[in-house]
Amino acid sequence: MDSLPTPSKAMLSGFVVWVLLSACGVAVGQRQADSSPMDEVERDALFSAIRGFVGDGWNGSDLYPDPCGWTPIQGVSCDVYNGLWYITALSIGPIHDNSLICSENPVFAPQLFELARLKSFSLYSCFVQQKADPVSIPSSGWEKIVGTLESLEFRSNPGLVGRLPPGISLLQRLDSLVVLDNGLNGELPSSLTNLTRLRRLVLSWNSFTGPIPSEYGRLTELLILDLSGNSLSGHVPPSLGNLTSLLKLDLSNNQRLSGNLPEQLNNLRNLTLLDLRENNFTGGLTQPTFEGMVSLEGMLLSDNPLGGGLEDIAWEDLKRLEILDLDNLRLTGTIPKSISSLESLRYLGLGNNNLTGPLPADEISSLPCINTVHVNGNDLVGELKFPEWFYRKLGARFSAWNNPNLCYPAELRSTGMQPNGVSPCRRPGEEEIDGNSKARLDDGDGDVDWSSSSRSKPESIIIIILWLIILFRLLHRGT
Repeated sequence: MDSLPTPSKAMLSGFVVWVLLSACGVAVGQRQADSSPMDEVERDALFSAIRGFVGDGWNGSDLYPDPCGWTPIQGVSCDVYNGLWYITALSIGPIHDNSLICSENPVFAPQLFELARLKSFSLYSCFVQQKADPVSIPSSGWEKIVGTLESLEFRSNPGLVGRLPPGISLLQRLDSLVVLDNGLNGELPSSLTNLTRLRRLVLSWNSFTGPIPSEYGRLTELLILDLSGNSLSGHVPPSLGNLTSLLKLDLSNNQRLSGNLPEQLNNLRNLTLLDLRENNFTGGLTQPTFEGMVSLEGMLLSDNPLGGGLEDIAWEDLKRLEILDLDNLRLTGTIPKSISSLESLRYLGLGNNNLTGPLPADEISSLPCINTVHVNGNDLVGELKFPEWFYRKLGARFSAWNNPNLCYPAELRSTGMQPNGVSPCRRPGEEEIDGNSKARLDDGDGDVDWSSSSRSKPESIIIIILWLIILFRLLHRGT
């Protein structure tokens, strides 16, 4: 240390003092936070809200000195405002081992809405059974937490029924609304467009009916819109094309959404996942809808009567695509070689369509990331010319059965890598006949019939020799 110049010593001493003072300040601040009392009204409201869900037997007596002290409740978060502890987040349900678990008869206590600083509320797997007296999301009280609540979630509550209450539309600070896998019904409320800060709107796997409100096109801050797993009907509103920040659009498993997809959806240039599976959409793949979706990583369209072909799609504009699920779309025509431009593709699903022509094996096997290919249930023809390593790599993730005129090279049989449900290609002169009899071969020198209805000459000679040997042994024993 003596070798250091005087300025360096001073700087080092100053740094040590600064560190000590900072540590002291942090420690003092932490002690102040730990010793901060909890607002009594806040504590009483919290305990009443929790008892409503978990039962009157819970009283928080094991918490010291309060829910925000040294032994906090799992699922309860706090923060200090004006020297007092307040609840900022409340999660009810079996998320963690020591989470608050609901009783058999949970209720929404009105004190829930007395939590003055509540930013996040989550209810998971609490109302698991439908009761004779149905339970719905409270219709009132939301106006009391308008200025604080930012995240609201109801997950896996099949016993929670009724409509989504209009009071939720008052929560103008809300940026995440998740209503997933519950028993809610009725039409989607158009009043949700008042929630202009929303970045995530998930209303999936309920029993909502009716059309998608065109007003949802005003929620221009949305990153995620998920309306899957309901019974929605009608057309997709063109106004959804205004959601240019959208990353995920999921309208799958509604069955009754129909018609052509609106051209305005091609404005969704930031969209990474488009999931429209199991609906009734038409209009083909070449409609302008998909032209602008240059950021797509997942295009899942299976089980729609879309129709059309694959040849006229600018696949080179979809280079980020990793999952392409086009099963059961009534597609026609051939599989274009231009599909090789999908350099990031991992999953290719083209099964159960009406595709014809040869399978472009060289182009598909050249895709560096490919690990699943389904082309079963089409009218593809010719010889599968994939290299052996391709079958070894994909294994059961390659399916090509139910293509009657498709075959694989016969020499592939010796490797054990032949594709399931596909016949070997016949050599020139071979004739495929009923599997209960042996093949008839023509080598050019005459026919040799080895069928079960007649025996070949070599086989007859062998049988005669065997009988002669047996007869000779019998005679020898007699002598």
